[in-house]
Amino acid sequence: MHIMSLPPQPWPTGEVEQIEPLVERLLAPNASPFTYTGTQTYLVGTEEGIAVIDPGPDDARHLDNLALAIGDRPVLAIMCTHTHRDHSPAAAPLAAIRNAPIVGCAPLHLHSDAPRVDAPFDQTYAPDRVMEDGEAMTGPGWTLRAVATPGHTSNHLCFALEESGALFTGDHVMGWSTSVVVPPDGDMADYMASLSRLYEREQDRIYYPAHGPAVEKPRQLVRGMIGHRRQRERQILRLLGEEARSIASLVPVMYKGVDERLWPAAGQSVLAHLLELERRGEVSRSGDVWQTI
Repeated sequence: MHIMSLPPQPWPTGEVEQIEPLVERLLAPNASPFTYTGTQTYLVGTEEGIAVIDPGPDDARHLDNLALAIGDRPVLAIMCTHTHRDHSPAAAPLAAIRNAPIVGCAPLHLHSDAPRVDAPFDQTYAPDRVMEDGEAMTGPGWTLRAVATPGHTSNHLCFALEESGALFTGDHVMGWSTSVVVPPDGDMADYMASLSRLYEREQDRIYYPAHGPAVEKPRQLVRGMIGHRRQRERQILRLLGEEARSIASLVPVMYKGVDERLWPAAGQSVLAHLLELERRGEVSRSGDVWQTI
């Protein structure tokens, strides 16, 4: 996990920013070590109709600001990249107010004995239409096409704005931090495959993530992220080659200099790497201790 320090305040929380002709951005008031300056909701379209991408948390201030930003424009779709609680909970109240359909990622229902494994997910999310890979949502002068990118979550989608070459990447690719991959739903092999898929997409001019600044050299960043994950994998194998270790003993060594509040999330990504290495027959475990084979 590599992260950028927070930019100096004030941040544009609640302000509508026109970032290209078809795209506006609105920052929710939910800054944290896990969300950077907050969740960025995107309004895509024209005066004749818009899509709202990642409506964000069910926060009264954010919903009020969103209503002001939308104004009188018809909302043709409320589109969610995935169902973490900082992305989709505002979809239901916004849909009720604007009589708009919720489309995008599939709902997610985890089946696990782990305690509160569903806690980060929005259990109220109920889409009117689930978009499959390659399907499009269209409006006056705009086309948003779904790009399936499982890994961060199994239901994660990106949305490609075909008219401008912009890709809305949710939490899959962000400029401020690498994405956390949390088992059992998050899967490192899927995440790496999805990164490779984006790297092969030469048509994407710019990425607009849900957190942090726009990514103006997207393929360069994705190539670096793939290399970073492979380096983490090699680091785990090297450390376990020295001695058997638990995740709790791996994290402080691997994430020196990272805010300790992020260590639990980092530990989940280490677990995701270990599970993939285990599937490949390169590591094994005894209780909570892992070793190379």
